[in-house]
Amino acid sequence: MHRVTSRRMTAVASLAGLLLLTACTSGGESPDGASDALERIRETETQSGERMSATIPSDLEMIPDDYRVPANRQGRLERLTYTTYESFSYEDRSQELAKTAWVYVPYGYTDEQPYNVLYLSHGGWSNETTIMGTDTNPTTFKNVVDHGIEDGLIEPLIIVLPTYNNTSPEDSGDYGLAIRLTDNFHNELVNDLIPAAESTYSTYAEDVSAEGIEASRDHRGFGGFSMGSVNTWRTFEHALPYFRYFMPMSGSLSSDSEFLEGIVGDSGYTSDDFFIFAMTGTDDFAYSGFKNQIDAMAGSANGVFVEADSEAEGNLAYREREGYRHDGAASDEYTYNGLRFFWNPRTR
Repeated sequence: MHRVTSRRMTAVASLAGLLLLTACTSGGESPDGASDALERIRETETQSGERMSATIPSDLEMIPDDYRVPANRQGRLERLTYTTYESFSYEDRSQELAKTAWVYVPYGYTDEQPYNVLYLSHGGWSNETTIMGTDTNPTTFKNVVDHGIEDGLIEPLIIVLPTYNNTSPEDSGDYGLAIRLTDNFHNELVNDLIPAAESTYSTYAEDVSAEGIEASRDHRGFGGFSMGSVNTWRTFEHALPYFRYFMPMSGSLSSDSEFLEGIVGDSGYTSDDFFIFAMTGTDDFAYSGFKNQIDAMAGSANGVFVEADSEAEGNLAYREREGYRHDGAASDEYTYNGLRFFWNPRTR
């Protein structure tokens, strides 16, 4: 695993990787150019030493039509297998499970530089292949991510696509069961999946102990649509020490502002230590509950949640699309917008 000894070394390594990719793939020219890459890294370094994300536009961006076809520079999907335990007896570790996650690896990936990681959860009646597919059968959304990275709109990152299905691939089709499984998923996520993924790929985790995972939390996010959104809120609830960024989409947890504020207070972290980018559509059946939760958070008595368009100003952004429903097209567009924001220091 790549070891990071300082933010300056990380910046230098990132630039070196960009320059190497430029030399090897485009005859000395990159989409932004080497000077632009250096400017972006310098900009990152000047923001209090932290890697800030971009300012979120007032309106969500639509996916360009030509992003639906394969890109010239294609990332790859790889199968990751790991060992975990049955969800409801997890603490006993009496029933071992062999599980699979799919991992999106960006074009030009190298072990010589660290990558940010987004864990992206599927919704109901789905599995780990639903969002981006497999190496032999990728989805259209995989093309969207490839194009976004190729055009410099998305920072190259690793996307881990797990499943909260437990002993059966049909578990996510049982609503009540799926609710309980997402509440338990943090055990597997923190103890088994993150160590497996981030010991296999080059990330900002210097090691995959609990301490190493927590120390690298600024470079890790979790998102999902529908039941995947519920999984995102549950990750916020149970695993805030290990994640900075959250992308819930069209799936709520609670409109109890005291409960939601308590999540942050009980974690030992503060309002400055996370950012939530929430999205839904006005014709989505989950719209009312989702918006009620966001309104409760924004109006919380102690000001734990602060609505803003950037990390410099607050920790909660909410966007909705007029007329969008609870479907795959909406999920793809929301996720595309989230990927354009997280870990991208440029204001668009």
